[in-house]
Amino acid sequence: PVEIAFFDVDETLITVKSMFRFLEFHYRERGLPPSAYEEAAGALRSRSTAGVSRLVTNREYYRLFADRPREELFSHGRAWFAAELAGGTLLHQPVVSALRRHQAQGALIVLVSGSFRPCLEPVAELLGADEILCSEPEYVGGYCTGLVERPVIGVEKGRLARALMRRRAVSPTHAAAY
Repeated sequence: PVEIAFFDVDETLITVKSMFRFLEFHYRERGLPPSAYEEAAGALRSRSTAGVSRLVTNREYYRLFADRPREELFSHGRAWFAAELAGGTLLHQPVVSALRRHQAQGALIVLVSGSFRPCLEPVAELLGADEILCSEPEYVGGYCTGLVERPVIGVEKGRLARALMRRRAVSPTHAAAY
């Protein structure tokens, strides 16, 4: 029996890349012109195309939120998620169905993502996920510093999943990953 089910979020549980969609929404909510988003997203995509590692570009993404209030990011995350959900195509239904099957069988449901809590907490709440393993930007005095010590991408996802299985004393043979 599966005791822990790990779910990637972007383009797995949801049909979009939350980080880019949230950034666009966040900039719009702040009253920035569309060109501000295009410039920021374009720079990240160009760096990626030029061969800059995902680890580096992920860190660069979070620098875009430096000096933003934590509460603003979480408030925008909830509003972004509600708007995306209202569009009717956000959830990837076959994967949500798998999640529901694992839930019904008593498995721990864990979201794993390079995205961050402002985007992921609303997903977790809607789907009843038990834990979130994600990139955790630093906040000091209620403001995002723009720094993230360990982006949760690539091998870091596996490292965190194995650590959780060890803490929960669950064999990998009793885990599923999507």
